[in-house]
Amino acid sequence: MTLDILALAAHPDDAELSCAATLMKHVDLGYKVGICDLTRGELGTRGTPELRAEESKASTEILKIHARENLGLADGFFENNKENQLELIKIIRKYRPKIVFLNAPDDRHPDHGRSAKLESDACFLSGLRKIETKLNGEFQKEWRPQFMYHYIQDRLLPHDFVIDVSPYFERKIQAIKAFKSQFFDPSSAEPATYISDPKYFDYIEARMIEYGHAIGVKYGEGFIKQRQLGINNIFDLI
Repeated sequence: MTLDILALAAHPDDAELSCAATLMKHVDLGYKVGICDLTRGELGTRGTPELRAEESKASTEILKIHARENLGLADGFFENNKENQLELIKIIRKYRPKIVFLNAPDDRHPDHGRSAKLESDACFLSGLRKIETKLNGEFQKEWRPQFMYHYIQDRLLPHDFVIDVSPYFERKIQAIKAFKSQFFDPSSAEPATYISDPKYFDYIEARMIEYGHAIGVKYGEGFIKQRQLGINNIFDLI
C-alpha cells in the first residue's frame, strides 16, 4: 500500500494530540493516511507498553487511517544514527508517502525535537538510491516525500499555516481518550502526570480554538513548513 500522508511520531499518542483532526479530514477527502510510531512509550509514568499498544489500536479505529506501525525504538534513548535512520527509511520506502508529518522541532519532551531531526534526515536519505534497504528480502526503491511539515506539540511554536478541522474536534478528543492509561481517569491509582490532569483537555481545545481563530474558523491545527511554500491560485487561500 502507498500512502498520501504518513505521520511520524516519537510516541503513541503524539499524532493524536497534534494532528489527528488533520489526518481524519484527509481520510474523509479520500486520501490514504498512516502513522508510524517510533517507540512504544515504555518510559511513560502510567500504563505499560502492552496496554499502550492496545490503546493505539483503539485510537487507530477511531481515526480510520489505513496503516499504523511501531518501530520499537528505545523510548527516551533512541539516537539519530545510521541504524535508526535505516529502519525509518524502510518505512518511508514501503509506503512512499507524498507528504510526511514530523514531530515538533523543539518541545518540552526531548524525544520530540530529537525525533524530528531523525525523521527529517531519514526522509532525505530515503531518496538516495545508493542507500540500500530490504523489506521481506527484496531491495526497496528509493523514495523522497515531496513535502515535510512539523506538527506543533506542547510548546506554542510559531506556525506557518493552519488547517480548518472544525468538524473533527470531537473525534480527535475520542482518539486521544483511547489512550486511557495516559489521561484523566478518576478510578486510576497510577501517579498523576502533566497530561493526566483533567484540565489538560481544556488546553487542547484552547489551542485548537486559537489556531481556528487565526483563520476565522472554530477549530484548527497548526503546522511548520521546512521550506518555502507556493500556491497556484491566490483564491486557494482562506
